[in-house]
Amino acid sequence: MSVAVIASLAVFLGILFFLYGQQQKENTLSRLVLFGLVLGSAFGLALQLVFGEGNDAIPATLEWVNVVGRGYVGLLKMVIMPLVLVSMIAAVVKLEKGGSLGKISGLTISVLLITTAISAVVGIAVTQVFGLSAEGLTEGARETARIAVLENRIDRVTDLSIPQMLVSFIPTNPFADLTGSRSTSIIAVVIFGVLTGIAARKVMAEKEELESPIRTFVEATQSVVMRLVKMIMALTPYGIAALMAKVVATSNAGDILSLLGFIVASYVAILLMFVVHGVLVSLVGVSPKEYFQKIWPVLTFAFSSRSSAATIPLNVEAQVTKLNVPPAIANLSASFGATIGQNGCAGIYPAMLAVMVAPTVGIDPMDINFILSLIAIITVSSFGIAGVGGGATFAALIVLPAMGLPVTIAALLISIEPLIDMARTALNVSGAMTAGTITSRILKRKEAKALKQANA
Repeated sequence: MSVAVIASLAVFLGILFFLYGQQQKENTLSRLVLFGLVLGSAFGLALQLVFGEGNDAIPATLEWVNVVGRGYVGLLKMVIMPLVLVSMIAAVVKLEKGGSLGKISGLTISVLLITTAISAVVGIAVTQVFGLSAEGLTEGARETARIAVLENRIDRVTDLSIPQMLVSFIPTNPFADLTGSRSTSIIAVVIFGVLTGIAARKVMAEKEELESPIRTFVEATQSVVMRLVKMIMALTPYGIAALMAKVVATSNAGDILSLLGFIVASYVAILLMFVVHGVLVSLVGVSPKEYFQKIWPVLTFAFSSRSSAATIPLNVEAQVTKLNVPPAIANLSASFGATIGQNGCAGIYPAMLAVMVAPTVGIDPMDINFILSLIAIITVSSFGIAGVGGGATFAALIVLPAMGLPVTIAALLISIEPLIDMARTALNVSGAMTAGTITSRILKRKEAKALKQANA
C-alpha cells in the first residue's frame, strides 16, 4: 500500500471519527446525514483533484472506503426480508378487520400506478421543452459493449407476458425467496407473510388459548427486528459518506459535460415529480415541507446507494415513526414501491428515451396517439418491472420495443447512467412513501366518517 493511499485513508478515517463525535453530541439523524453527504462528496472530489483521473491511488483508496459503504448496504439488505416477513405477519395479526388488507393493497398500488402515469407525462413534457433528441449521441467502446448486452437481454425481457409476471409473484419456495433468489422475491415474501398472518388469525379464532401466545410471539419478534433496523440506521451517516465518496471520485467530468443537457433535463423532471408528491400529500392534510424534512435521511440514502430495495428498512421505519403510518401500510407501500410503479426508473426514464428516439424512426413524438400509447404502456409495464428485475434499463427494454422503437439509446447513455440513477432511486422511494402516506390518511378519514355515522 502506497504512502498516498495510506494518507487518503487517514483522511477518510478522520471523517468517520468526526461523524462519530457529532453523533455523540446527539445531533439529529438529518443533520448527521447532511454531514456525511457533504464530507463524503468533498473527499471524493479531493481524490480526483489531488491524484488526477485514472491514478491507481484512487481505486486503491476506494477499495477500503467501499468496506464501509458496501458493508452498510449489506447490513440493510440483510434485514430486508426478515423485516418484510415479520412486519406483514404482524400487520395481518393486528388488523382489527381482516378485509381492510385488501383495501390497503388496492389503494397503495393504485397510487403507485397513478403517480407513474403522471411521471411519464412529466418526462414527455420536459424532453420536449429541452428539445432533446437521440441524434448526435456518440458511441464509444463502452457503449458498443452495452448495446451487445442489451440485444442479448431484450428477447428474454419482451417475452415475459403479464400472466407470466403475475405467476412469478407466487412464493413457490418461500425459503428461497427469503434469500432474494428472484427479482420478484420481495413481493413473494409479502404474499407469504400475508398468508401466514391470515393462517395465524384463523388459528386464534379456532383455539382461543393460542391467541395470547401468538400475539406475544409476533409482537416480540417484530420488536426485535425493528430494534435491529434502528441499530443499522445509526450507521447511516458513515455509509452515506463512503458511498458519496465513491460516486464523486469515479465520476468522469468529460462524460458529464458531453451529456449535460440530458442530465439537467432528467433532474428537472425528477424535481417536478417531487413537487407532485408534495402536492399529493398536501391534498390529504400533510405539510409538504414537514413531509420532506422527515423523509430526507431516507431519500439521501436512496440517492447515494441507488437501491430502492436496500432502502426498504429505512423507508418503513421513517413512515411508522415520522409520518405515523400504520405498520401494515408502511410495509406494503415500501415493499410494493421497490418493485412496482417506480416513478423515476419506470416512469420518467423510459418516457424521455421514447420521445428522444421517436423522430429517428419517423414518428412524431407530439402525436396524441403516440403520447397516450406511451403513457399506457409505461403505466402497465411499471407493474411488470419486478418480473424481470434491473430497474431503469429493463423498463426501457420493455417500453421501447412495445412502442416499436430501438433500444440502442439506452446503451448510449451508459456513461452518465449512475449520476441520473441516484436521483431516480430517491424519486422511486419518495413515490413509495407518498403512496403509504396517502393510503394511511384516506383510510383514516373513511374510518372516522364510518365511526361518526355509526354514532349518529
